[in-house]
Amino acid sequence: QVQLVESGGGLVQAGGSLRLSCAASGRTLSSYVMGWYRQAPGKERELVAAIRWSDGNTGYADSVKGRFTISRDTSKNTVILQMDSLKPEDTAIYYCNARYGNNYWGQGTQVTVSS
Repeated sequence: QVQLVESGGGLVQAGGSLRLSCAASGRTLSSYVMGWYRQAPGKERELVAAIRWSDGNTGYADSVKGRFTISRDTSKNTVILQMDSLKPEDTAIYYCNARYGNNYWGQGTQVTVSS
């Protein structure tokens, strides 16, 4: 089992920044891909960004490329999503995910971007 706890959500004006953190525990993450997903009201959950724990290789959704940065802190077993130049359409609940065979999810953190 992998336990994931997100933090860092909140309310920000368009153009602002937020930093989300996901603290992982329970398993060694060396074989895992860690990701951030989001789900807006009435929409399906979508992948925002992902990082392979073993080598730090990253990938992003087209909608956030150049604005969001995913990284990991191996000493703290933490995955970070730095979100800059936020837009109202980024408003959603953001979920941390750990995937290696099984999928593990955090409880989610609300991000609201006002226009």
